[in-house]
Amino acid sequence: MRTLTIGIIALQGDVAEHQNMLHNALDNLGLKGNIIMIKHHGSVKSCDGIILTGGESTTLSSLLISEGINEEIIEAHNKRIPIMGTCAGMIVLAKEGDEQVKKTGQYLLSLMNIKVKRNIFGRQKDSFETEIDVKFLDRPYKGVFIRAPAIVEFGSTVTPLSYMNNVVVAAEEDNLLVLAFHPELTNDTRMHEYFLNKVLDLIENK
Repeated sequence: MRTLTIGIIALQGDVAEHQNMLHNALDNLGLKGNIIMIKHHGSVKSCDGIILTGGESTTLSSLLISEGINEEIIEAHNKRIPIMGTCAGMIVLAKEGDEQVKKTGQYLLSLMNIKVKRNIFGRQKDSFETEIDVKFLDRPYKGVFIRAPAIVEFGSTVTPLSYMNNVVVAAEEDNLLVLAFHPELTNDTRMHEYFLNKVLDLIENK
């Protein structure tokens, strides 16, 4: 098995935490990998997988455009490169946002057939942790929700992976995996391992 190259869009958010989790997940799976921090255009094309971190989605959207990374992510998606978006990353990957997104004219990559509502569980002071059931896991996962969004509508090609309060907080569609919560803020590597297995599946099926 060749060495995997995973790119983290390192414009804001918990970049170092995602990096640490990826290292641990690679070790757990017995894989070799290079993890690169992407701050400017030109690096996305070398990646076998891409992670869009949390943060503030409006700022993230603006930085993707100003750094010329947005078109590279779209191109990677067209090549079916696995992409994982967490929290703000989920919002930016969506095809449709809520009224707040529409009112501000926020740019979205519009890659995943979902409609996302921002801050559906409250603001920063309402952040919380809770155990959630995830479709592909054999035991509950601790979800860390910080100004979290959720999926309120989704297309027929989208597979919901986890629900909370009757809204979807994790889902996938082909090469895309989105999470409303922050897996990098736990000690549980299972989400990152699942993502890495998506990367492996694409490589092995090429």
